[in-house]
Amino acid sequence: MNKILLIDDEPDIVRVLGISLKADGYEVIPALSGAEGLEAFSRDKPKIIITDIKMPGMNGIEVLKKIKALDPDTEVIIITGHGDIDNTIEALKYGASDFINKPVRDEALSIALKRARDKLEIKQKLKEYTTDLEKKIAAATSELRRQTSFQTKLIRSSNDGIVATDQDLKVVIYNPGAQHIFGYSQSEVLYKMTVAHLFPAEIADQFRAAQTDDSTIKDFAWRETEITAKNGQEIPVKFSGTILRENGNDMGTVAFFQDLREIKRLEKELLQAERLAAVGQTVAGLAHGIKNILHGLKGGSYLVDIGIKNDDTVKLTKGWDTVKRNIDRTSNLVMDLLSYSKEREPEYETCRPNEIAADVYELVQEKALENDVAIIREFDDSIGEVVMDPRTIHEVLLNLMSNAVDACLFDEDIAKQWQVKLKTAREKNSIIRFEVEDNGAGMSENIQRQLFTSFFSTKGHRGTGLGLMVSRKLVEEHGGTIEVKSQPDKGTVFTVRLPCKTVDNG
Repeated sequence: MNKILLIDDEPDIVRVLGISLKADGYEVIPALSGAEGLEAFSRDKPKIIITDIKMPGMNGIEVLKKIKALDPDTEVIIITGHGDIDNTIEALKYGASDFINKPVRDEALSIALKRARDKLEIKQKLKEYTTDLEKKIAAATSELRRQTSFQTKLIRSSNDGIVATDQDLKVVIYNPGAQHIFGYSQSEVLYKMTVAHLFPAEIADQFRAAQTDDSTIKDFAWRETEITAKNGQEIPVKFSGTILRENGNDMGTVAFFQDLREIKRLEKELLQAERLAAVGQTVAGLAHGIKNILHGLKGGSYLVDIGIKNDDTVKLTKGWDTVKRNIDRTSNLVMDLLSYSKEREPEYETCRPNEIAADVYELVQEKALENDVAIIREFDDSIGEVVMDPRTIHEVLLNLMSNAVDACLFDEDIAKQWQVKLKTAREKNSIIRFEVEDNGAGMSENIQRQLFTSFFSTKGHRGTGLGLMVSRKLVEEHGGTIEVKSQPDKGTVFTVRLPCKTVDNG
């Protein structure tokens, strides 16, 4: 920037201005004509040029045009004479940075040179900033492309089904995992289907409802559900989703589906294997139980024989009661063992859980009243018709209620007012809760740990030891859970949670 090309056809002016510029620290390149100046410019590449506007041959305007054509960033200062305003305006039009009048005063020259330097510095900084900005944009673009490529590969390679939509809930991303689950091809889904066409009605309704919410992000927690594939098959999946908003505007949605078919199959195989293993492990217990029953039958038949022989009605009645009791034990043992060892799919149908619970209530009421045990029912009136397996509900509740009444009868605190509560309640995520609570004998932690093992019974010879195992099996086959909480001398609470489906009235 310290080089200055000085062009003027008058040698004295070049000499005088050159001395002044050198005194200010500039390296001066003199030229006595426009052609000579262009040659010097091409050779030395100075960034500031001072040229007279009127010169023989190539004048200052022509020099200005040619220099600007070679390097638009070069600053050209024009020296003009008084009254040469038209040429001055023309020079400014072609890109001259400034002009000074003859005779050239040092002060005017210094100001013009400062303006030229300032312009050059601004241009250089702008150029550096632009170059740096271009590099940053290029780097950011490269990183964005890398991330986009990674995310695209991640979405495509994911075993989970990933379905994204725009703000109108139209599908815009549909990966191979989703294609495997739903059965539709990408050409059938992308930009053609909405969540209403693809998702289960309950999930589609939740997405639509969430769009009216004011929160920035709306998340749906993972939960199990079923989707209907293209071929009509019901596919068990685990679902979660998110609705995104920016500045109060819907940006779109994304849903994730985990295919549970293989997991469910393995769970069934594991459950069956555990069940068969348990059956094998209980053979010894079964033999022992049958042996006890046979002893009871022999004892009862002996009393019957004595009663018949001696015409003793009392012994005959007592013996026959013993025989009947052991026949019932045999029947219960065989039925429980068959129920536990046999694979059974829940038989779903429209039912009213409260009515099933009420029937169980009536069945145990008579036995409870005979033994001064109060039966209390607390049913949730909001539970109406649902789709569940009524046999599972009935068998499990009857077993738990019978056990609860027996727990009161085994209680040694005869001063206690015994009672059994049967409760129903509706929980979120389509779950029906059943509770059987008693204030009977209760159980220690050690007994609780053994409750669901084979041939374990707190009733002694009166129980088969399979009732709770069967109950847990039925509950798990229905996709539910069974829990127990108990304290010795305080009582016990069994809690059963079973999933249900709403009744389709359409």
